[in-house]
Amino acid sequence: MIEIRDMPESDAGRMVDFAGMVFHLRIEDPERESWRPRRAERVGAYDGGTLVGQLASMPMRLAVPGTFLDCSAVTFVGVLPTHRRQGILTAMMERMHADAVAAGRPVAVLWASQGAIYGRYGFGLATRAIGMEVDTSRPLGLRTTPDDRPVRLVDAESAPELLDPIYTRSLSARPGGLLRDPEWWRRSVLRPVDSEAGGFTEPRIVVHPAGYAVYRANENETIRVVDLVADTPQAEAALWRYLAAIDLTSRIQAPSRPVDDLLPHMAADPDQVAIKDDYGALWLRLIDVPAALRARSWATGDTFVLEVEDPRIPANEGRWRLTTGAAATCDPTAEPPDLTVTAADLAATYLGGTSPVTLTRIGAMTEHTPGAAARLAAASAVPLAPYINDDF
Repeated sequence: MIEIRDMPESDAGRMVDFAGMVFHLRIEDPERESWRPRRAERVGAYDGGTLVGQLASMPMRLAVPGTFLDCSAVTFVGVLPTHRRQGILTAMMERMHADAVAAGRPVAVLWASQGAIYGRYGFGLATRAIGMEVDTSRPLGLRTTPDDRPVRLVDAESAPELLDPIYTRSLSARPGGLLRDPEWWRRSVLRPVDSEAGGFTEPRIVVHPAGYAVYRANENETIRVVDLVADTPQAEAALWRYLAAIDLTSRIQAPSRPVDDLLPHMAADPDQVAIKDDYGALWLRLIDVPAALRARSWATGDTFVLEVEDPRIPANEGRWRLTTGAAATCDPTAEPPDLTVTAADLAATYLGGTSPVTLTRIGAMTEHTPGAAARLAAASAVPLAPYINDDF
């Protein structure tokens, strides 16, 4: 019989080996420490004394429109191939849901190795990202005048204290990211070795008074952008100008940028900036639908009756009267619905990355009141596309 229980601290190291097995990864010794889940609530599925499934949930804070919300950042999810299709993943996800409810976390988030799986558990694709490549074999002309205040290189040890205020300000403007603590900066953003960037240097950090860039370089004349954040377009232009002018380089790779990144529009010659990739990023689960809807800010004041379908968390299911605006409310109601939507599709719209109009057009959301989807789209609109640059 399979038993779902807390994993002891003594099994934390086993989680890394388990992840290597289920995700077909070779995790070398220098990277093992950065792979260990940090301060996580660990759940294991045991067949006798054998670990056959695992899930870790990190209590974190997610930037949602207008505020930061407690969330469960779910990671290290896997089941051994010998124990598939036995309900183990379902049992672990139900445990995660229950733990999040008990801890008062209204949302959960994860990166999905197989997106089709997590829609069944109420997760919706909430953010996307693009990958860019910039040709810097010739000068990069910019239509935006760079902020000419000086930039400086700093060491990794002092970087978190300098970068975090800039990064946190960016989350107030653009939803989707997670608040970082010094440990997260060191183990994730600034880790010395990155297996996804083989052959690249340790991170280099350049700081502008209104922004920063973390990057790596290699012998093939390539700069790889790890993280680039700025308070203003002018500061962002200054950082791109710096990166493009580094000696002995001819290209910039930026594998993770917001879908509305400014550089393709800033470049005087658009052909110098190529979009190489467009992919789904963060998946979001509304653990407590009314609490989550009350917590975020809304662009317009309006009233909707939402009929939410959520067979996995029955407390979410039913009709909710949502009033948006300065002081949002969300309460049970028996009124006729304006819109019917699954918890997963509602989650996809929550950060403003997916339009209710799109969901209505494809038949994923049912509009009972003409124009309700467009009104909800207007209410949930955000100035900047949601984005996360932290894989976990």
